[in-house]
Amino acid sequence: MPRFNRKMKVMLVDDDEDLVNSTRIMLETEGIQLIPALSGLECLDILKEERPDYILLDIDMPGMDGWKTLQEIKKNKELSEIPVAMLTAKTLNPDVIEREEMNLLVDYISKPFTKKDVIETIRQVYD
Repeated sequence: MPRFNRKMKVMLVDDDEDLVNSTRIMLETEGIQLIPALSGLECLDILKEERPDYILLDIDMPGMDGWKTLQEIKKNKELSEIPVAMLTAKTLNPDVIEREEMNLLVDYISKPFTKKDVIETIRQVYD
């Protein structure tokens, strides 16, 4: 799997700190800088200063869940073009598929995931 042709910045929004740290290691071996956020609110706060190329967003988080975070990202004109993929342990069931917000996503990655899963999802947008 060749590296990306430029330095990529990917934000991972997940309340599981171990998952964030293991994903950082996984992506850094591909030359991708990980921007961690442990909550939806932290994500929105970081996005005031940082512009990632891609966002991996967990659905189930305390406080502001992934769906609400996605809505906030997409209604902000400066952030709305950033591709977002949902990252979740939930299966893709009819209730999820029928959500209006699904059309705001570029992909849906199930946990547990591999480095290949994440890289291929990003490549769908940047290759």
